[in-house]
Amino acid sequence: MRPDDRDDYQAWLWGEVLLIGLLGAALALFVAYPSLRNTYSLPQVRLVIDTAVMLAAGIVALLVGTRFTVDGRRLDLLLCGGFSAACLSTLAFSIAPVLGGQPLHRTEVWAGIGGRLFAAALIAAAPFSKRRVSARGRALGEMLVTVPIVLALIWGIALQAGTSLPPLSDHTGTEQPFLLMGALAAQALLSLIAMIGFGLRFRARGTDLDRWMCLGATLALFAELHYVFTPLLSSRYVSQGDFLRLLSYSVLLVGVWRAIRFAEFGRAVAEERARVAREIHDGLAQYLFAVSTHASMLETGKDPEKTLARLKDAAAAAQQEARFAVLALSSAGGSAPFDSALRRYVDFLTADGKLEVDLEIQDGIRLAPDEQIEVFRIVQEGLANARKHAQARRAEVRIEERAGERFVTVVDDGSGFDEEEIAAGQGLKNMRARAASIGGGFNLVSKPGRGTALEVVLRA
Repeated sequence: MRPDDRDDYQAWLWGEVLLIGLLGAALALFVAYPSLRNTYSLPQVRLVIDTAVMLAAGIVALLVGTRFTVDGRRLDLLLCGGFSAACLSTLAFSIAPVLGGQPLHRTEVWAGIGGRLFAAALIAAAPFSKRRVSARGRALGEMLVTVPIVLALIWGIALQAGTSLPPLSDHTGTEQPFLLMGALAAQALLSLIAMIGFGLRFRARGTDLDRWMCLGATLALFAELHYVFTPLLSSRYVSQGDFLRLLSYSVLLVGVWRAIRFAEFGRAVAEERARVAREIHDGLAQYLFAVSTHASMLETGKDPEKTLARLKDAAAAAQQEARFAVLALSSAGGSAPFDSALRRYVDFLTADGKLEVDLEIQDGIRLAPDEQIEVFRIVQEGLANARKHAQARRAEVRIEERAGERFVTVVDDGSGFDEEEIAAGQGLKNMRARAASIGGGFNLVSKPGRGTALEVVLRA
């Protein structure tokens, strides 16, 4: 583990210890003083809490399911199944039965407990799964079919048992049936296993999702422990465990969203680095190969004057390409302001006098961070094409706002080309894709011998 990762883990661990200590102290207080374990007759609040839990569980299931379709991790598949089960069981056994104003019956409450146990088991198993799934669509479909089937079986068992199920205590009761205590304790145990599992994963991998899942499991653990000591009630009452359960799902929702957003950003950075690596391979590597070739020619006794001249040209070109690569990386990483990065690129491009570029960026115009990167790449590609392929002597770059719309235009006086023949080229495809990725329109006009003009219209 790297020092930075170790420090991050230590900070998280101490925070987790502090949270467990605070929640444990509060639980001990409620256990020591039973009069503090109040329940409140708030049927509307209970319905709101159950609805919020259902929605949060459904959104988390959707988010991790989407991530599974991209990465194929079995972890995400189990989490998707677990939170789908939590969502559906809450809807079927806690919300739907009371919408008509009727209280929950014994079979519905026990079916809800069974559904929560099933959901907790899937979530607890998730951190211990390490493999990826190749047939992602099929696996996700099977999971989403299995979950309602299992919940239907749980409901069927509860209906079959009927009145033979242990009764539930009311808000004045202090004792609960042994089977009910065991079911609630099992839920707490599964939450403890999930907390330990995600904690170990975070220690080993340092991923943001594991951190938030462990925090959510910690809150869920103490919610279940409160349920053990607080009589399980009908849909008319709420207790401390209900609020902790809602807090747990809220934390999970925020954490999963942050983790997925971070993963998308990391994937975008990886793609950008791969693109820069390809540019280095296609540009800098070729010039370095030329330098090596000319150096070998000197060793074999070739004409020093001609060979040295070519060697100097190749070395100068390699140096310029290296500067382009460094500039590309700095702009992609956000360490250079957009205006200065683009002007520096133009300065490098025109240093040898082969191309003159007139760059004008309107004062006060604003570009979002994603727009800055893509606009930089589009201008870079357009000017590179004008220099290398069109043999242009002059180019103009304008970034301005007109009539409420922002425009990026690159015009050169090069040889131009036949749009029907060249429009399918990879460079133009890349520029169109970059414009589309930021919601912009792309238009290109070129005629042989009359130069090329490209225009990007950015979203409002």
